[in-house]
Amino acid sequence: MDKKSSIGIAVLTVSDTRTKETDKSGGTIIQKAEAAGHQIEDYKICVDEKEEITDIVKKWSKNATIEVIIITGGSGIGKRDITIEAVTPLFSKIIDGFGELFRFLSYTEDVGSKALLSRATAGAIEEKVLFALPGSSKAVELAMDKLILPELHHIVHELTKHLR
Repeated sequence: MDKKSSIGIAVLTVSDTRTKETDKSGGTIIQKAEAAGHQIEDYKICVDEKEEITDIVKKWSKNATIEVIIITGGSGIGKRDITIEAVTPLFSKIIDGFGELFRFLSYTEDVGSKALLSRATAGAIEEKVLFALPGSSKAVELAMDKLILPELHHIVHELTKHLR
């Protein structure tokens, strides 16, 4: 894949316990994105705190080299799961189909009715796309392989075509 086809991606793991050494889900996102020819522009881990998540996403959304933000963790229904509340107010458009398809695939391929607990979502922040995934590495693999990587170029193109 030539450099022109490469998409700049930032990865955020939201967790109170993971480190870069133990972050299997963030590592999976990075590995799969790089294997697809994309560039990891930044990678961070932060605790489940709304302001910290929001600050990182706002900073990345202003970075010209970052076209895609992928967050793993904090998307469940637990008290500390705050990722969705942190990012959805930043969306200029919600990509409803992502969450719907993710839950459908999770239900049919892996977790059954527990899929209804997932609040995975995606949306545009102006010309950037953000995906908020569960913290499970199996969920990350499913989202990357079946939804994100197959459509990434098309999504970025649709969000930026007026800029070209």
